[in-house]
Amino acid sequence: MAMKNDHYFYVLECNDGSYYGGYTIDLERRLAQHNSGKGAKYTRMRKPVKIIYASKYDNKSEALRAEYSFKRLTRLKKEQFLNEAGEWDADSEKF
Repeated sequence: MAMKNDHYFYVLECNDGSYYGGYTIDLERRLAQHNSGKGAKYTRMRKPVKIIYASKYDNKSEALRAEYSFKRLTRLKKEQFLNEAGEWDADSEKF
């Protein structure tokens, strides 16, 4: 269960195959926001989306740094990063 002091960098796969990286303190709530059209502008026209990667950080700054780094990667580098990370299991919040 997510705690208010948990900070996550996450990656969504959109229905068009694109990736969206973001930050949240509550993965389940944020995913619901994206899929309801109340998330980021980028994901509104690319629903449904699913979480394919998430990583928990000790503080907001570290999570935002991971998000920023991911967003700067090329598509190929994003795919390599995600392939190395493995498959996300939403039930256990682990790979």
